[in-house]
Amino acid sequence: MYEREIEKLQKIIDESRRIVFFGGAGVSTESGIPDFRSADGIYCQSYQYAPEEVVSHSFFLKHPDIFYEFYKEKMMFLEAKPNKAHLKLAEMEQVGKLQAVITQNIDGLHQLAGSQHVLELHGSIHRNYCIKCGKFYDAKDVKSSVGIPKCECGGMIKPDVVLYEEALDQKVIHDVIDEISNADTLIIGGTSLVVYPAAGFVDYFNGKHLVVINQSNTAKKVPSELKIQAPIGEVFGKIKIHSKSEL
Repeated sequence: MYEREIEKLQKIIDESRRIVFFGGAGVSTESGIPDFRSADGIYCQSYQYAPEEVVSHSFFLKHPDIFYEFYKEKMMFLEAKPNKAHLKLAEMEQVGKLQAVITQNIDGLHQLAGSQHVLELHGSIHRNYCIKCGKFYDAKDVKSSVGIPKCECGGMIKPDVVLYEEALDQKVIHDVIDEISNADTLIIGGTSLVVYPAAGFVDYFNGKHLVVINQSNTAKKVPSELKIQAPIGEVFGKIKIHSKSEL
């Protein structure tokens, strides 16, 4: 299936010089990490509190015990490994094809796969800081803690992830807009383009090729020349990456 679409994607990648990838939760589902909005996603499951409420800034401050119970179980998957999509993007960067990975994910799998230039719109589970003294803690410290993770100074530890009610990092926003604006090809993958302001950043693209790879239609309509409705790891697994000198 998708032979013609994959052939076209291969041609686009081969002739591109500044590719930027914009991805979401669907990039990591093939690594065993659940997404949020699909039929089996986190937001469609039943909890005492709505997940959107639990992962809000105000809820974190009022009910850190409930927040961390949910966060550790539903958002921290430290055993997950990069899949074909993560690995192929890292390979594209290594040969000078890919300029940046822009991700809405917080799992760190792009870096684990070898990608160097990753812009994390929503932060990372791998960075955690004491809200009292600022001391750094990694994801294993948080995951293995009993109840609310606490610092040596007694302060509560907060993950460096963007919760509801919190603003995105301004430097990351600047870098994202810069990368998308200067790309000749934008590949949007594994995201339904529902979450804002993240989804709005794709409007800054004015390059040549716009590709969407997602299992469902995107909520935001984008003028893509190629759309492939399939798992992104499955698609990327069939792509061959050539260095610029080989073409």
